[in-house]
Amino acid sequence: MTKSVALLDYGSGNLHSAQRALARVGARVEVTSDFDTALAADGLVVPGVGAYAACMAGLLEVRGERIIGRRLAGGRPVLGICVGMQILFARGVEFGVETEGCGEWPGTVGRLPAPVLPHMGWNTVAAPPQSVLFAGLDDATRFYFVHSYAAQTWDLPDSDLLAPPKLTWAEHGGPFLAAVENGPLSATQFHPEKSGDAGAVLLQNWVNSL
Repeated sequence: MTKSVALLDYGSGNLHSAQRALARVGARVEVTSDFDTALAADGLVVPGVGAYAACMAGLLEVRGERIIGRRLAGGRPVLGICVGMQILFARGVEFGVETEGCGEWPGTVGRLPAPVLPHMGWNTVAAPPQSVLFAGLDDATRFYFVHSYAAQTWDLPDSDLLAPPKLTWAEHGGPFLAAVENGPLSATQFHPEKSGDAGAVLLQNWVNSL
């Protein structure tokens, strides 16, 4: 059965390449900013490029934070990509300006401590065992990154009631979170839609999990 995926249009994101990449792996994709359509889809993808504050402003305009929250409360899958991952954290700090995020995860997104920024190009990641997103991909697999900011710590306390999140790390001037799988909420700091066959495998894995 073909899975429906809503690609959230809130004025920030590489919508066309993400739409093509999701369609390539067999999803029925609708680009939308409509609240009910985004709620009803089997999966929701939240893309994002540019500044954290601008992305949050656009998200709030379409009530995107409420869409995400409502979906997660019902156990319905959400995938954040690039800044779409960053805004899931409690806050972001860019150029000394702190912006409140969606708060689905605690912690702050900040500038990478690297001599060369942005971190742009292909990089490997260290995925955990039993990862759903990275199933079938080996440790030498490279993904495409374009960013200067990231979450560099994981501050969500362990829970006796919920399975621990699966955390994937990468390095650029220090470790940062490249991906998170936390129940129905998943996210990647890299761009799977720009990561060729490896990105297609990851998106296929996510669509298959819907």
